[in-house]
Amino acid sequence: MALYCIGDIQGCDPALERLLRTVDFSPSRDTVYLLGDLVNRGPRSAGVLRRCMQAGDSIRCLLGNHDLHLLAASEGARKPSRRDTLADVLQAPDRDALLDWLRAQPLAREHRHGGGQLLMVHAGVLPDWTAPDVLAHAAEVAAQLRGAAMPQFLHAMYGNAPDRWDDALSGMERWRAIVNALTRLRFCTPDGRMDFESSESAGAAPEGLVPWFDAPGRRTRGTLIAFGHWSTLGWMNRPDLLALDTGCVWGGCLSAVRFGATLAEREHITVHCDQAQAPG
Repeated sequence: MALYCIGDIQGCDPALERLLRTVDFSPSRDTVYLLGDLVNRGPRSAGVLRRCMQAGDSIRCLLGNHDLHLLAASEGARKPSRRDTLADVLQAPDRDALLDWLRAQPLAREHRHGGGQLLMVHAGVLPDWTAPDVLAHAAEVAAQLRGAAMPQFLHAMYGNAPDRWDDALSGMERWRAIVNALTRLRFCTPDGRMDFESSESAGAAPEGLVPWFDAPGRRTRGTLIAFGHWSTLGWMNRPDLLALDTGCVWGGCLSAVRFGATLAEREHITVHCDQAQAPG
């Protein structure tokens, strides 16, 4: 049995198919985690969702910001932009089944392997959070997405405030802060105030900001975190950090990591992607 993590697909189902074929993926033998942004900008979002659904528990997914955008658009809470490629889902004959499956996916997952813990999010983790905090906060949002109040939640989900975590936050402010951290975060101030404007590479951090994973005192330091979302960051492989968004939709690569007997044993596997959209 092999264990894999795969970065942002964004509707590029042909690339996902090639990558799974390259690693000789077997649903009966292997486990694959997809780190969010399954849909949008690429040509076959519905194909990605159907492939994941058909694979059952062998392909396990996270929600990214584009996946939440699709759910919001389906409820009229978000207007599709000119660059969106969501029509093949929103107009699909199996639209309801695709969306119901998507809303059931979490914003964070963990996997125990070879005596170690792998924590997976789409974007980032706030420095004040522990690994159990990440999973508990993600579960709070999952309850909203899976409940009868999902439409109201999606209509109120967007916004940049609050931009700092406080355990006393409640209701929509609390859930919005969780969503923003787990699906949008790249940079923050050293004391954890989130920035939502900058998307430069980690080496070009704007003044006063640091990549979330370099925030001093980050409480998840030492726990291996795999994430996507940050194509200008690209591939990063540190003892406790794996960045896997390598710009598939922009004509880069779709990246996977295959773990060995332990989480420290890692093989980086890529397939080239046809450019679906130009950056910028």
